[in-house]
Amino acid sequence: MSSDLDVIVIGAGVVGLSSAIAAKARGLSVAVLDREGPAAGASAGNAGAFAFTDILPLASPGILRKAPKWLMDPLGPLSVPPAYALRIAPWMFRFWRACSASRVAHATAAQTALMDLSKAELEPFLAETGTLQMLRKEGNLQVYESKAELEASLPGWDARQAHGIEFRHLDATGMAEIQPGLAPRFSHGTFTPGWFSIADPKLYTLALAEHLRANGGLVERAEVKALTPFEGGVEILGADGSVRRAAKVVLAAGAFSHRIARTIGEVIPLETERGYNTTLPPGSLDLRTQITFGGHGFVVSRLSTGVRVGGAVELGGLELKPNFRRSEAMLKKAQAFLPGLKPEGGVQWMGFRPSLPDSLPAIGRSRATPRVIHAFGHGHLGLTQSAGTARIVADLLTGHKPAIDIASFSPQRF
Repeated sequence: MSSDLDVIVIGAGVVGLSSAIAAKARGLSVAVLDREGPAAGASAGNAGAFAFTDILPLASPGILRKAPKWLMDPLGPLSVPPAYALRIAPWMFRFWRACSASRVAHATAAQTALMDLSKAELEPFLAETGTLQMLRKEGNLQVYESKAELEASLPGWDARQAHGIEFRHLDATGMAEIQPGLAPRFSHGTFTPGWFSIADPKLYTLALAEHLRANGGLVERAEVKALTPFEGGVEILGADGSVRRAAKVVLAAGAFSHRIARTIGEVIPLETERGYNTTLPPGSLDLRTQITFGGHGFVVSRLSTGVRVGGAVELGGLELKPNFRRSEAMLKKAQAFLPGLKPEGGVQWMGFRPSLPDSLPAIGRSRATPRVIHAFGHGHLGLTQSAGTARIVADLLTGHKPAIDIASFSPQRF
């Protein structure tokens, strides 16, 4: 049995397409398969940030302190629908264990290394793919409703300072110089100039697909049902009964990745953070930087296609219907926090963020066969870490030592 291609990438989101482009640049023949086509999932509806300063894992003591209050509000920053609570209990237990001080320190070090690599790889990757003009360097403003809230965040800023990340704490006057129009309730803030963004994440991901096609790669719409390793490669069974073969496979199917991994005997505790947003028309707000309302779990982002209000975490799996009251609740808060915001004409969206309980992605070879490489589970940081992940995947595909130590990202660590 022979292999038809060097590499098949499963998943046409930003991580999958970036990995495919990096593999093609190494001289490999590449095809990308996706159940819905390019930019159909979280890569289309995210906040558009390259959050390189966001080195602290979501699994942390701070989240544990906030979680009980948040969970009391079904439309708040964190919710678990009752219909899904029992199913997600094992994942939540792993998340709780990952919040210990030693594990947070380990995850922070690993996250930092991947962030540094991703930042170093980003602009060369954008230049190579003809998308550099889409990059924005407008920073991020984290806002607080009291001095006490700012002080509670200081350990996290100390960790960033130890890594050389630039930021500055501001009072209300300083915030107004960067972003006019904030409600008076926000008395303090922290601005991080090294926080980049993309003009529009969906348009960027679609541009990556076009670049891959223009350079001889294939992008096909096909749902993958199962993988079967054989001596010379991997057989990919489609939901329609079709069979494709490749010498190697990269599994980058986002929130659906664990289902495919299970067909080769790997059980990986991937869960789905369902994210919600509303994208308002251009001109809805004089927005000059991305604003993070951390105490409320959402951000407001300026895109070339409008103003996006979104975030929050709903741990509800892949099957439950969207609860767009969550989008409405965030938009209502945004109106109160930014009185100049025009709320009319918005488009609501819900998407699946693939998340592992320790807040680190799974990047590395499958236990079942070294011919399958996992690249999924980036949570909120898929866009941010896409170029760095692509570099690691290309190194693994071509037998090179990865640019950073990837032991902490092992798919087998659970």
